Amino acid sequence: MATECRGIITDWGGVLTSPLRETITAWLADDGIDDARYRDVMRAWVQGAYGGGGVDGNPIHVLERGEIATPEFERLLAAELRLADGGAVPAEGLITRMFSGFHPVEEMYTALRQAREQRVRTCLLSNSWGNGYPRERFDEAFDAVVISGEVGMRKPEEAIFRHAVELAGLPPHECVFIDDIEHNVHAAVELGMVGILHRDPAETRDRLAETCGIELDPMPF
Repeated sequence: MATECRGIITDWGGVLTSPLRETITAWLADDGIDDARYRDVMRAWVQGAYGGGGVDGNPIHVLERGEIATPEFERLLAAELRLADGGAVPAEGLITRMFSGFHPVEEMYTALRQAREQRVRTCLLSNSWGNGYPRERFDEAFDAVVISGEVGMRKPEEAIFRHAVELAGLPPHECVFIDDIEHNVHAAVELGMVGILHRDPAETRDRLAETCGIELDPMPF
């Protein structure tokens, strides 16, 4: 019989928040940014940062590791974008506007609290874009918090996963890792963790209940 996991390590954006794709789509529309241009730029940058491409000088890579300040990343990104009418995209406050549509998924926060009540350790492991976090909620949800720019490491690097499991005080094979980016899940699995590719809160909660041997309240309808 497989060992029940005693630790949950989870991403933030897209797992504990509303989905990234719909949030970004709403931001592009609100700011009047050329959607196709943004997708082209991000496709190249994200492929380099997560898809095994070169990372030297990749803006996402250096931002997530905390090697450049948020305002510098905003200037780099704004310079690559354009408004739908062809105008320049304002750089100042770009990240704040980008993430303004993130809303918490209460069912996932509830699952973390209930897991802790059943002696499951919890840890946040997030690649930061210099965005703000709802830190006032962290004490009730997490035993440990790892934010990439604060530790100089980023997913999917092995070192940051090792750092998270050490803070959780558990071996990798006793931890389950949740993320909405497949490359990150694969990296966690390679280290020995159980991986959950997050697509739907109800499905993820069911997997957590099964993997950790815990009881979670039913999802509201």
